Amino acid sequence: MAELSGKRVLITGASKGIGAAAARHFAEAGAKVGLAARSLGPISDLAAEIGPSARALPCDVASWGAVEGAVAAMTRAFGGVDILINNAGVIEPIAGIDKVDPAAWGKLIDINLKGVLHGIRAVLPGMIRQGGGTIITVSSGAAHNPLEGWSAYCSSKAGAAMLTSCLHHEMHLKGIRAMGLSPGTVATEMQTTIRASGVNPVSKLDPSVHIPADWPAEALVWMCTSAADEFAGQEISLRDEEIRRRVGLIT
Repeated sequence: MAELSGKRVLITGASKGIGAAAARHFAEAGAKVGLAARSLGPISDLAAEIGPSARALPCDVASWGAVEGAVAAMTRAFGGVDILINNAGVIEPIAGIDKVDPAAWGKLIDINLKGVLHGIRAVLPGMIRQGGGTIITVSSGAAHNPLEGWSAYCSSKAGAAMLTSCLHHEMHLKGIRAMGLSPGTVATEMQTTIRASGVNPVSKLDPSVHIPADWPAEALVWMCTSAADEFAGQEISLRDEEIRRRVGLIT
């Protein structure tokens, strides 16, 4: 991972779960990391843990102005952004289409889909000026498979997957590496919410089947190296054993 030394990585949803794990792994690879999340306390603690190569950037990805501000702060601190990890996301509301609150449904879209666009739009000008960059969006199997009670989440992830494809289509000739990572079920706080809902088969999964957050974090680091160049414009699934081997998660 020596090629990531000195790279400037902005991670959304960095206060916990995959985002926090990714911040630690990128820092271990020698990168400078911007930790973007709504919760200042956890990202401040994480930045203190990582040290001078990390900055806490309070940011609600649903707000275009807040994302612009986070990218500007990242640029002031480190000179720019080489890598964007679009990780911020929520699962609620979990409810049938006939009962779901339209306002709550729209709020999820603001975070899970519009938040991805905000991140992309904010970093693109700088990346294009510097000759390129990598933008990875954390996807989900829900992007491609309908699940009861998850109309908002499934729709948002499907939209984000298409947005990644559009980004590749429009920007790959300008040096932008756009990819998605579908990690499978991960042992995070979101799984607690899903399990408590009791809705659809995912809520019935035994917790032992969920992979640790370190696995997708390591995959994200690997995807930002030349070893993953062949996957530009594609969505990588961590359910694929061959991908797990290439990342180094299994032998």
